[in-house]
Amino acid sequence: MPKGTVKAREEAVRQAGPAEVTVTDWNYDDTVKYAKKMSEEHGWFLIQDTSWDGYEEIPGWIMDGYLTMASEAAEQTEAAGEIPTHVFLQAGVGSMAGAVAGYLVNHYGEKAPKIMIVEPDVADCIFRSGEAGELCSVDGAPETIMAGLNCGTPCKSIWPVLKSVPAAYITCKDYAAAHAMRAYAKPAGDDPVIVSGESGASTMGAVLMLLERPELEAARKALGLGADSVILLINTEGDTDPVSYRNIVECGAYPLP
Repeated sequence: MPKGTVKAREEAVRQAGPAEVTVTDWNYDDTVKYAKKMSEEHGWFLIQDTSWDGYEEIPGWIMDGYLTMASEAAEQTEAAGEIPTHVFLQAGVGSMAGAVAGYLVNHYGEKAPKIMIVEPDVADCIFRSGEAGELCSVDGAPETIMAGLNCGTPCKSIWPVLKSVPAAYITCKDYAAAHAMRAYAKPAGDDPVIVSGESGASTMGAVLMLLERPELEAARKALGLGADSVILLINTEGDTDPVSYRNIVECGAYPLP
């Protein structure tokens, strides 16, 4: 696991095995390279959802699994008489976001929703790649509370989808994700309480900023967000770091500026 992994997440992986857990002194990309090296030296299977030349089959299977979420979301929204107009998808390497985006475009055809990709502002490899029109990486060791999205290089095999499908690439600051965690935990009206960790709340953070911030009115209009919008989000994380969750939700850490 990469540098900065908190003890709670390390222990959760260990208990799921039982597994031997190694936390490196490197960022996500370098940790993946280390795992690849170790698997080759010891004859282990490398199970990873990002891909590169010569390593596409297993990531492809994992992305097939992500399609289940998209299929169930489409089934449930249609059963409720709704079709999403906007879908915000969080991305680290982008395999989940790309798989779900590709499914929704194929499923809805001409009625496909606008799809936005959301990343931490300091680990925005897909944003940079979309801007450049080619794969780009983020170097160094970025620090963000959205640990599950703290990745430096997009998944190569899903890049064609990430390049062509999104209506926008959005970066999210830590305070926006924290704001969304509190909104999920203390909802308005009869909305249900949702326990969401930092990475899972990133898309809600982007939505709230777009809807609440006057300075983002132009972006809001460009995306066609309004009272009639049907927004689909997928929360991919619970309170996997209980200490951070309490600090943010109960103590107000990372307040809005």
